[in-house]
Amino acid sequence: MKHVRGAALPLGVTISEEKINFSVAADPDSVCELCLYKKGYTEPFSVCELEQEPLIGNVRFVAVEGLGGDVEYLYRIDGEEYLDPYVREVSVMKGQRRGVVVQESYDWEKDAPLMLPQHEVIAYSLHVKGFTRQSASGVRHKGTFAGLVEKIPYLAGLGINQIHCMPVYEFDNGGKNGVNYWGYGPGYFFAPKSSYAAGEHPVTELKDMIKACHKAGIEVILEMPFDASAGRQLMEECLRYYRMEYHVDGFIVNPVFFSAEEIAKDPILSRTKILIHLNDYQNIMRRFLKGDEGMVNDVMYWVNHHTEHIYNYITNQNGFTLNDLVSYDRKHNEENGENNQDGPEYNYSWNCGAEGPSRKKAVMGLRKKQMTNALLLLFSAQGTPCILAGDEFANSQKGNNNVYCQDNVTGWVNWSRAKQYGWLTELVKDLISFRKAQPVLTQAEPLMGADLAKCGIPDISFHGEHAWRIPNEVSSRQLGVYYSGQAQGTSDCFVIYNMHWVEHVFALPTLTSKRKWYLAASTKEGVLKEPLLLDNQHDIQVEDRTVMLLISRQVE
Repeated sequence: MKHVRGAALPLGVTISEEKINFSVAADPDSVCELCLYKKGYTEPFSVCELEQEPLIGNVRFVAVEGLGGDVEYLYRIDGEEYLDPYVREVSVMKGQRRGVVVQESYDWEKDAPLMLPQHEVIAYSLHVKGFTRQSASGVRHKGTFAGLVEKIPYLAGLGINQIHCMPVYEFDNGGKNGVNYWGYGPGYFFAPKSSYAAGEHPVTELKDMIKACHKAGIEVILEMPFDASAGRQLMEECLRYYRMEYHVDGFIVNPVFFSAEEIAKDPILSRTKILIHLNDYQNIMRRFLKGDEGMVNDVMYWVNHHTEHIYNYITNQNGFTLNDLVSYDRKHNEENGENNQDGPEYNYSWNCGAEGPSRKKAVMGLRKKQMTNALLLLFSAQGTPCILAGDEFANSQKGNNNVYCQDNVTGWVNWSRAKQYGWLTELVKDLISFRKAQPVLTQAEPLMGADLAKCGIPDISFHGEHAWRIPNEVSSRQLGVYYSGQAQGTSDCFVIYNMHWVEHVFALPTLTSKRKWYLAASTKEGVLKEPLLLDNQHDIQVEDRTVMLLISRQVE
């Protein structure tokens, strides 16, 4: 082994056939040393001081020839241990974090990002550890990349074709209150989290997970919130790295640091899905769900609003789960140790008559109704729907709307509820199947409210109790949305939302000759195995807090 002149760029570790290059940024006039370790040993077998070169700013570098396998490294800067921010894999030796020189190749078996059309995506948001860590998850490798792989048949069975993963990079477990469960904040963004690996190779296991998802037709989107201290250059290089090295389908990014339009200009990332969190749809639909007045105009906008960078969700990790949304009026974050001062103050939730768990039939019946309505709202809107892991079986966080520090049963998905709420899982599965079978609900572009088929009916129109009349009075809590399938030569769909606590009678838009309205799904019946022809084709009675989905069919 010998040290030879290296290269300043790229930063981090670069492996070639003849040598391994180490490059790191260090403050001017500091003493910077590269320490090399054999795996399992506490003392370095080589220490090399990296000299500063006046023409290359603050970057220090060296190349090493003849370096064998199982090598780990870190830097000492003015005597303080410093882990490379570009490290690709992290190991821990008696509490000391060290970088791993990753030299192994990986067989991708001709894998590539799936590039599914965004309007065809059904997304599912999860925390890699929390998704399978609970004892009832039924997987062998709980709380790991491998554990998620074991759940792929379950996800595919639901109809999911895209997963959104909360941070999977190496981050400090200790946070404000001693635990950083979510992974936001500083981190080693290039390195998969070592504790999420079932074995000793997190790099390989994350690649295995992504490859297995792709084989099942499921895209993988990584949340990369970054930290302001990371610097723009590192952020951009990191996204390119995961795209090229891990075949990641896309990222959820912080719009404070990036705009989707900026990233799209990058030649490496130009065909990568770039998503951002946007709570507007969530808040509007939550308020509509619980019966707030004055929401109809906003709902009309959001049922037809979609771009390639925004996805629709009624629940996500920052806030109540679906079960808790209909079970709590206020947050219950006392266990977080911040005197219940943390977490969102405005949740637009409603406990349906009792705070927290209840055995009252009326309360539980209303909660069932509201959870069903929330899912019907989500899956009947244009755009990309995304559900929160565990919502399909009423997962609860006991009213905690900010489980950032709850690396325990509160924050983990509780699979023991899956049997009790199997009806909800089946509803999600059926709604996804129904949505995929209705082209008018999965349009590639926003609808214009224009008669594109020249048949006298616009592609989208809004109705109230009277057909073709928008119920936009402040007191209105009901709306009908008519999606015409004429331009596509497919079924029409009429979605009726009655979020009022009293029933309403809706006039039905008149169909073209030989077509009739059929009931396909509702709050009460769920998704019907076979759509039911309506006896009355002129109007329909809609019960309180009820959603109905009608489709048209040709009748001879």
